[in-house]
Amino acid sequence: MIVGYARTSTLDQTAGLEAQERELAGAGCEKVFVEQVSSVDVKAREKLAEALDYIREGDTLVVTKLDRLARSVAHLLEILEEVTAKGASLRILSMGIDTGTATGKLMLTVLGSVAEFERSIMLERQREGIAKAKAAGKYKGRKPTARAKAKEVLGLHAEGVGATEIARRVGIGRASVYRILEEV
Repeated sequence: MIVGYARTSTLDQTAGLEAQERELAGAGCEKVFVEQVSSVDVKAREKLAEALDYIREGDTLVVTKLDRLARSVAHLLEILEEVTAKGASLRILSMGIDTGTATGKLMLTVLGSVAEFERSIMLERQREGIAKAKAAGKYKGRKPTARAKAKEVLGLHAEGVGATEIARRVGIGRASVYRILEEV
């Protein structure tokens, strides 16, 4: 059986999701698992977990692009190991890679490594840019949201409201409530 997996990171990317579904149907996918969730939160990707659970020996899991499937080489290798352990293969349409072949496995690993390397370089540039902006006094960071609500926290505390309830009412974390109370 040919099984497809499609993902976009946000709800406003429906056109991208529809395009992936068309490509997967064109590739002969008999069943397609679809979700709209960020790749960052790997644990929240329920449909990917369902697709991996669904595939059986001889099946092929198909995705349109590598970045729709895995967010790092380690994650890619983890998925590939799970697919292989079930006796299935992985096909990435945009790259023409099929892990049913030894060459396909090699190419996927190499391309995944290059993608991870590229991402680490991008993050390094981002850190350098932030450091440069801080040195120039142009980067202030995120506005301290909890400290801005200190008066409200102190007022509720004076009324005898507990820390958990204060956090819920004010919309900040309990640790932030305790931090504000300690500063007084």
